[in-house]
Amino acid sequence: MFSLFYGLYKYMFSKTEFHVLILGIDKAGKTTLLEKLKSQYSNLEGLPPDRIVPTVGLNIGRVEASNTKLVFWDLGGQPGLRSIWEKYYEEAHAVIYVVDAACPSRFEDSKSALEKVLLHEDLQGAPLLILANKQDLADAVSAEEVARYLDLKKLDERAYTFLAVSAYDGLGIKESVNWLVDVMERSKRTEMLQLRAGANLSST
Repeated sequence: MFSLFYGLYKYMFSKTEFHVLILGIDKAGKTTLLEKLKSQYSNLEGLPPDRIVPTVGLNIGRVEASNTKLVFWDLGGQPGLRSIWEKYYEEAHAVIYVVDAACPSRFEDSKSALEKVLLHEDLQGAPLLILANKQDLADAVSAEEVARYLDLKKLDERAYTFLAVSAYDGLGIKESVNWLVDVMERSKRTEMLQLRAGANLSST
């Protein structure tokens, strides 16, 4: 009985932990983003961009921001790997969707992949942060242009926003994380996941 109460106490009073998916088609800059997040929020030096290879499977990064613990799941974006994404949807509090803003020729592929993500019932209500990445490149389009192209007006009641970032030099990263933490703390999905975790805890 003590262990049950201790488990509940730990669950209710420890720092909130959020699980965030980092999705996007291949070469959008997802792993570079994860490494930059790690270097900006912890004492760990992330991998330099020239040493990052395409993700096959999953990279995990843990950071603390705004008194919360964030666990990022960076999933490979090659066409053959996108079917793996849905295995992680059920536990995710939110989604970061990364778009290569310097490669408009791949916006259609990016839009198609995002639409499949948003239609999945296991991600219902999950806040969505779309990042127009690679703003360090001269030919990158703005977050507003990416928003116009992806045209997400048909979204359900989920919270979402578009922000311009550079995973290479860190532009916009902290603003993005601040938005994400704020919206996850107020999200009905977070409430639902916490209730489910509490129910699972009490049934063990």
